[in-house]
Amino acid sequence: MFKKLFGFGKKKKEEIQEESVEEIQVEEDDNSELEEAQNDSDDLKEEIEEQAEDIEVQSADEDEISTEYEKQEEIINEKSQDEEKAVDVVAEEKELETSDEEIEEIKEELAQEIEESEEVEEAEEAQQSQEIEEDIEQEDEFVEEIEETETIEEKPKKVSLFDRLKQGLTKAKQGITDRVDEVLKAYTKVDEELLEDLEEVLITADVGVNTTMDIIEKLEDAIRRKKITDPQDVREELKLIIEDILSKDDTKLDASHSPTIILMVGVNGVGKTTTIGKLAHRYKSEGKKVLLAAGDTFRAAAIDQLEVWANRCNVDIIKHQEGADPGAVIFDAIKASKSRGVDVLICDTAGRLHNKSNLMNELGKVFKIVDREYPEAKKEVLLVVDATTGQNAVSQAKSFKEVCDITGLVLTKLDGTAKGGVVLAVKSEVDVPVKLIGVGEQMEDLQDFDSKSFVDALFG
Repeated sequence: MFKKLFGFGKKKKEEIQEESVEEIQVEEDDNSELEEAQNDSDDLKEEIEEQAEDIEVQSADEDEISTEYEKQEEIINEKSQDEEKAVDVVAEEKELETSDEEIEEIKEELAQEIEESEEVEEAEEAQQSQEIEEDIEQEDEFVEEIEETETIEEKPKKVSLFDRLKQGLTKAKQGITDRVDEVLKAYTKVDEELLEDLEEVLITADVGVNTTMDIIEKLEDAIRRKKITDPQDVREELKLIIEDILSKDDTKLDASHSPTIILMVGVNGVGKTTTIGKLAHRYKSEGKKVLLAAGDTFRAAAIDQLEVWANRCNVDIIKHQEGADPGAVIFDAIKASKSRGVDVLICDTAGRLHNKSNLMNELGKVFKIVDREYPEAKKEVLLVVDATTGQNAVSQAKSFKEVCDITGLVLTKLDGTAKGGVVLAVKSEVDVPVKLIGVGEQMEDLQDFDSKSFVDALFG
């Protein structure tokens, strides 16, 4: 309809334009008809204007119609959307209804499954209880065996120190007992030649001439008394004699008395500072309050070395500057021990050769200060001796004993020598008990000397 109206308007406009053009042409050709043509053109103009107004009205009506049509389309679309929503709601309601039914069915199924599972669980629990009872019975049967294994596992812990000792004396064993065994295997009877060979073995093991002669004399008496003819029996007698020599005055280092002061003496390089550190660790682990005194003011870095041990063991230390009077250091350490309630005071001293009389006299002054300022303390003077030095260790012990009252010996580096007989030599010739031995670098390798354990490790 709108297309027809627009087409009619366009045609009308074209016709009018053609007619006006023809009339103008006629006017040019014929001047006489000019006035008529003008009049006609005016009439045509009016008609054209009227037709144009009609066309505008028609276009306006067309716009209104189009807008109305669009509104109707929107209403229809809204209705269709509402209908679709209604359909969806109905569908959802149906789904909900069906889902409720399904839920009820699922609930019933679950209830049945729960009942069945409970029955199964009860049966399983009954089975498990039976199995548990059987396991308990089996465990009861193995309790004794487990306890036995635990005791077996504890045994190595108890003999661990002995194992360390045995391992540390490996070289000494090779130098003494292994060679003794070789000599005894070479003979089929006990005679003077056998005893001479044993004498040679003991002397070369740093047992010392005097101590060796004493051992051989006792061995000859035992052979005659017991009428020993088998060389292998000589080994057991030799073991008993050595154990008897070492067991005389077999005393251990005792720091149970509070306060206790321990003074470490010895020549340079025997391991005094290391021994002090290991002793501090031992007494600290026993719950004692320990204090160290850096009395070695002569050796370079001796104070620093002792301070490192103090920090490692978490104990206090009293120190002065390098080159200070060692007596002043010991004096201040005694004062600090009294004020702090220290259980064990361990004092380091400068290393000095046993043949230097002036240094040995200086050491005597330190002992006088201790006796004067700390009379209530139990005093231990330990001479530290390097076992690798052999017979030189015996001469050191004799010289130090003349200057101060040595209460015990510490034999270090026993694990590094095959001449472990120095223990016998020091014990018999100096008549000072060996209280500590060092058989390794670990803390546990500084052990209390036990003559029986030592001999067992040596002859084991």
